[in-house]
Amino acid sequence: MTLLSKIAFFTLLMIYHGNQVESDASNHHYKDGDIVPLYANKVGPFSNPRETYAYYDLPFCSEDIVKEKKLNLGEMLNGDHLVSTPYKLEFLVEKHFELLCNKTLSKTEVSQFRRAIEKDYYMQLSYDDLPMWAFIGKFKKDDIDEKIKTKYFLFNHFDFEVLYNKDYVIEVSVRVRRDSFTDVTEDKEVDVGFTYSVMWRQTQLSFDTRIDKYISSSIAQNHMSIHHHSVTFSSVTLLILIISLLTFYLLVLRKDISRNLADVEEDILSYNKQEEIGWKNVHGDVFRFPQHKSLFAAALGAGSQLLILSLAILGLGVVGFFQPYLRGVLWNALIIVYALTSLVSGYSSVSYCQLEGTNWIKNLILAGGLYFGPLFLTFTFLDIVAIFYGSTTTLPLRAIVMLSLLLIFIASPLLFLGGIIGKSRMSEFQASCKTAKIPRDIPKLRWYRGVLPQMALAGILPFSVVYIQLYYVLASVWGHRFYTVYSIMSIVFFLLLIMTALVSVALTYFQLVVEDHQWWWRSLLCGGSTGLISASTLHVLCNLPSDHLSFWN
Repeated sequence: MTLLSKIAFFTLLMIYHGNQVESDASNHHYKDGDIVPLYANKVGPFSNPRETYAYYDLPFCSEDIVKEKKLNLGEMLNGDHLVSTPYKLEFLVEKHFELLCNKTLSKTEVSQFRRAIEKDYYMQLSYDDLPMWAFIGKFKKDDIDEKIKTKYFLFNHFDFEVLYNKDYVIEVSVRVRRDSFTDVTEDKEVDVGFTYSVMWRQTQLSFDTRIDKYISSSIAQNHMSIHHHSVTFSSVTLLILIISLLTFYLLVLRKDISRNLADVEEDILSYNKQEEIGWKNVHGDVFRFPQHKSLFAAALGAGSQLLILSLAILGLGVVGFFQPYLRGVLWNALIIVYALTSLVSGYSSVSYCQLEGTNWIKNLILAGGLYFGPLFLTFTFLDIVAIFYGSTTTLPLRAIVMLSLLLIFIASPLLFLGGIIGKSRMSEFQASCKTAKIPRDIPKLRWYRGVLPQMALAGILPFSVVYIQLYYVLASVWGHRFYTVYSIMSIVFFLLLIMTALVSVALTYFQLVVEDHQWWWRSLLCGGSTGLISASTLHVLCNLPSDHLSFWN
């Protein structure tokens, strides 16, 4: 327990220091006239929040020397790119139509803005670590000139409204003036005067509650009622399943299990005296080790690691560790906890030795790469795509070095340390009944008892438990919503675990009833089929036309 408590403390310490994203005034206290820096983060189409580009990829007004804010690992993984802007929003200083800059846009720059407006681009700014968003322009159909079907307008004035309480900035918002715009429909040079206004309003809200604005949509009454109905439905479904399985166990299995714990050889001698049918015929083959034992044990280790990782992230979310727009906090937690839980992967994967395996070092390497390998290839592919399109999601060299060091000096040693601990504490595999020397032939089965039909059946019921929460999670990942109700997610996650276990047990029994004793891989695949169904659902949603995906926003 002492070792576990030290690891937990070290984990929280690393995450905390990796999440420090402070304003230039680290305590957020300001005096009258103090400069509160306003940073520009990124721009991108409103329909796809994951497609983001650098702010100065568009020809906005800029300072002579643009300063980039230093980012932590989580911010870099999130695609943030904070740069200074010429906006001057001094504390408690109001401004009215302050000139930002006068700029002559070339034909190329006009074309850039027009393409961005056509794709409904918005920009994200950050003021005292508080985010705000605004569209850069608008377009409308021209009913007068038939030659020009659509006209494009660039907003050239922004109104900033800042709420304050004593010496704290509490809330900030930015609005555009619909009557202040410049026509950028035609490819010609355009003179633009960019201006802005700043208004300060006093509020009684405290500094500790300034994040509540960004989570209000997640905890609104109508959303909470949906969450509560989801939990209620899942609980009732689980209760019905538990009652059904308990009834079946009490009526059918209890007597048979106690009677069939005898030695296999004794059962063979008594076979002529009493004919056995169904699962009782294969109890001598139930504990026969599966094929590809090394891969099976590696999957067990990787799965154990992801389970502990999920529980840790949910636990941190429940205690309020992940506040909206503490930039990069979730990514930092995922990376650090994943590295530290490599200990669990190594410890669990040495069960390979219990399956009469010999090369446990090779098995540890397989366990470490079973999840990380595909993840690395996917990440590399996405990074190449981001580099090709010039997106801010491109990983800088500093982030790649940090991830490599984390993998080499933390994740890998912990993986082997877990394997060594597991091997030293490993006991001999104790089966409840002996395994027959000759494997029993498996009879020909109907099509619906195959692997794929059973996986589909096993995944549907647990998926019904999580599909509502899955919608909210995906809406926060690929949309403009924020997911903050980690308590509800934790409840649903535990219901999912119980439901998956019960369904896997039931399907394993039905497999043994038809004298199919190769249940090891089948149980693993059926238990993980919910993830495949969720991924298939995501694939279908991503390929729907954009007008069907308005719920993401």
